[in-house]
Amino acid sequence: MPNPYLPTHEYIPDGEPRVFGDRVYIYGSHDIAGSDKFCDYVLKCWSAPVSNPGNWVCHGDVFRVKATRDWPSDTDYTGDGTELYAPDVVEKDGKYYLYAYIVNAKGCVAVSDRPEGPFRFLSTYQSTISDEITVNGWFIDPGVFVDDDGRTFIYCGYERSFMAELNSENMYEVLDGTCKEHIIPCETTAEGGFTDPDSRFYEACSVRKVNGLYYMIYSPKRGSRLAYATSDSPTGPFTYRGYIIDNGVDYPAGNNHGSIACINGQWYVFYHRMTNGTIMSRRGCVERIEILPDGTIPTVEMTSLGFDESLNPYHITPADLACVLKGSAMITERNPFERIITNITEGTVIGYKYFDFGEDFGSKTMEFAMTVTGMGCNAHLHIYIDSEDGEEIGVCDIGTDSGILSCVTKCVTGKHALFFKVTTDYSGWTGEYFKNRPLFELKSFVFLK
Repeated sequence: MPNPYLPTHEYIPDGEPRVFGDRVYIYGSHDIAGSDKFCDYVLKCWSAPVSNPGNWVCHGDVFRVKATRDWPSDTDYTGDGTELYAPDVVEKDGKYYLYAYIVNAKGCVAVSDRPEGPFRFLSTYQSTISDEITVNGWFIDPGVFVDDDGRTFIYCGYERSFMAELNSENMYEVLDGTCKEHIIPCETTAEGGFTDPDSRFYEACSVRKVNGLYYMIYSPKRGSRLAYATSDSPTGPFTYRGYIIDNGVDYPAGNNHGSIACINGQWYVFYHRMTNGTIMSRRGCVERIEILPDGTIPTVEMTSLGFDESLNPYHITPADLACVLKGSAMITERNPFERIITNITEGTVIGYKYFDFGEDFGSKTMEFAMTVTGMGCNAHLHIYIDSEDGEEIGVCDIGTDSGILSCVTKCVTGKHALFFKVTTDYSGWTGEYFKNRPLFELKSFVFLK
């Protein structure tokens, strides 16, 4: 399953991956295309077999803080203006506990006998931690960790990190005297300002334990990244080690939130990307990562691969699998069946990583075909491999009409990134007139031998 790894109509940001038994589960917020808000009032859960992490099944709404068309609210103290943000789920003694961050209301813990829910309300957080630390009493972006000895810890924060130990007997009571602030240190300058936006904590706590080392995955002040810090203790302090991924590299940037998981022996980082020209329609993506013997995680690039090792250029590729969008182009959802790239102007670059074109069978050329919506303009789609300045293998002319367009390209073998670069023949005053005008919309493409 390529990126985004869930069905492309599904918007699950802030993904928290958990492996329970022989399945991997994803818990996250739930965005609505076209909304002017982050998230809505429900939490959804998807799962897939660890042996086939591309085969996702939807378990529907597993928790809600407002009545839906089918179910009443799971909480009796929430309603309009109390959206659900960034949850987490952990297993303890055969039960599964969901930790909900509720905007404008006290967060809560819900419980289920099954990892896919549904979850029933258990309790709000019982805590004596000051509102100043928790930000109005909210436990923002709760990340929960059950250690090997059965102790349970909750990590939270917005622009300042803190953690505390939970009572493992009930999983919602914060033990007095266990709160620690600034578990990711915030260094300041002599003038009182903060240094290093790459390491400074912003939000999105998620803790994992790998080879005896505790990892805090979080969003730093440079918010399009997922950073990580490590500690020898679950109570920190954590030391910044670097960042894993940046969703704003050659792509419309926004906040980032996610974590890491080992699935069938392979480590992955789960994160999200922006769509629909906003920072509020986020879709979950995933990349393979490596954890080195010294505990470091090398930074990885965004790709179109998801759980796949390569894309097949001879299968129809939906345009919205792009992992590079430079210029003003954006992925736009028209309806549940159609997501296309719109606002393509002169100079736009659209990229996909990576296609496996296969072996050399002696062919010198192949055909490229794409479906477009014309915008009353003429343009050229230049096709490059490996980089936007790599080898040009063909050019497809685009007219004013909609439909299927094709051209002959050089035959390519092996694994390559694919880039499209858009140009026009407009010059002079007409060139200026058409400079920022949408030229066409891209729906899908395919190569044919």
